[in-house]
Amino acid sequence: MDFFFNEPGRVVDQVLGSLARSQPLIVAEPSSGVRILARADWRGERVAVLSGGGAGHEPSHAGFVGRGMLTAAVSGEVFASPSVAAVLTGLRHCGGKSGCLLVVKNYTGDRLNFGLAAEQARREGIDVRMVIVADDIALADASQPRGIAGTVLMHKYVGHLAEQGLALDELAKRAEHFAGQLISLGMALSSCTLPGHPIERRSPELGLGIHNEPGAEQVAPGDAGEAVAIVLKPLLAEAQRRYGEKRRLIVMLNNLGGCSTQEVAVLTDELLTRIGVERIAMLVRPAALTTSLDMHGFSITLLPADDDYLEALSSPVDVAAWPGVCQPHAQQTFAVAGDADDEPAVGERSSTTEQAIQRVTAALRNAEQQLDQLDARSGDGDAGSTFAAGARAVDAKLANGALSSAEPSRLNDELGRLLARAMGGSSGVLLSILFTATGTALAAGKSWPDALGDGVERVQHYGGARLGDRTMLDALIPAIAALPQGLAAAAAAARAGADHTATITRARAGRSAYVPEHALVGAVDPGAEAVALAFAALATH
Repeated sequence: MDFFFNEPGRVVDQVLGSLARSQPLIVAEPSSGVRILARADWRGERVAVLSGGGAGHEPSHAGFVGRGMLTAAVSGEVFASPSVAAVLTGLRHCGGKSGCLLVVKNYTGDRLNFGLAAEQARREGIDVRMVIVADDIALADASQPRGIAGTVLMHKYVGHLAEQGLALDELAKRAEHFAGQLISLGMALSSCTLPGHPIERRSPELGLGIHNEPGAEQVAPGDAGEAVAIVLKPLLAEAQRRYGEKRRLIVMLNNLGGCSTQEVAVLTDELLTRIGVERIAMLVRPAALTTSLDMHGFSITLLPADDDYLEALSSPVDVAAWPGVCQPHAQQTFAVAGDADDEPAVGERSSTTEQAIQRVTAALRNAEQQLDQLDARSGDGDAGSTFAAGARAVDAKLANGALSSAEPSRLNDELGRLLARAMGGSSGVLLSILFTATGTALAAGKSWPDALGDGVERVQHYGGARLGDRTMLDALIPAIAALPQGLAAAAAAARAGADHTATITRARAGRSAYVPEHALVGAVDPGAEAVALAFAALATH
């Protein structure tokens, strides 16, 4: 299974059904053979706004049915126009004394089927107008440009006007003018896959149609910035031709269906940067609006920032898929305190203490490969490089005379700050907690064993591990308990604790907790091993 579909023939019914079950909407009786989603509260007091077309562009059009946008949406099969009968049924259901406006994308099937339905509705006494959206500028010589994502902005514009009680003739007139202002262009890295069909990928193209039609040209953007630049160049040129130079813009970024959240955010950042936030009067919040199933691409739509457009697009609606709008602004920053700002001046130094620290850092650097190999048994194989990174950072501080080695409390606090930045991973955070809490306890007058005990308690509190859980605590806790008998005793206890982890085949914390028991047999925990090596280095002299 490549996609979460059932039978291909049920996809459209289930899409409409999900909306009808979760929104204040009603759906045409499935046995009728037509697929229509309509407002449940519609009473026909104002002009009805209907739209639709082939499925596969969700949330268009059904996701925009509701107060302030569409009165109803008529859907066909995937990428196939709904039948004349279906459109006529929608007109009969919604068309009251105020009449109905049809919003249609500029495709032959949609124009013909919606157009014939409109003519038949007029014969039945329903006042109908139809506006064609042809916003795609991909094919410069096209006599009938395609209608793509700009259709959503049309839904919002005419839906707002209809909600304000505008008469049908005036509504249709404004809609025609609005349609002439919309310009859109898309790019995709690959085509889409229809339900029930094999996956078929194409090369990146500019100006793909939303029904998998070939693009205007093949392109090869190197990154997101180049992709946005390629799309914007003809769009901004066309905007200048239609609206005039440097006209402020309404901008919409549409996800064609296959872009991740992160990709859309990066594309948006590039879009705002390249147009310039000072020129963008309104941004429709980027979202999947008119998709092409899973097409891995995006489109950009531009519109001049006329006052009535701004008002219409910012008015509140009660629909499932409209993402809302915002006014972008220049990025604001705040000052971040650096090392020189958030660390106090270095205190007294002790050569004896610094030599002891250097023995520990040398032991951890020398054991990098050994610890990585141990970690590969139960984790991602980077424990040695993580401890070595911390050791190198400490060495650099010592070389610069930047540790208060003769003042235990300050030294622990400095080590805690340093390891939080330099080590990374959970080990760095846990050791930072250990040293920081130990420094606080030493400042309060506690002895080294008691202060380290406080540090371990904080590590257990935040990390959740206990003695016997196969972590660095299995060497650290016995070492601290033996510390009153001297460093040699502490080192021996740490070694015994570390070796014991090789017999623990069920970890309860850390990455080892997700590893099968057989993979842990005979393997010493790398964190416990690092602690044992550190105490052994301290006890050398």
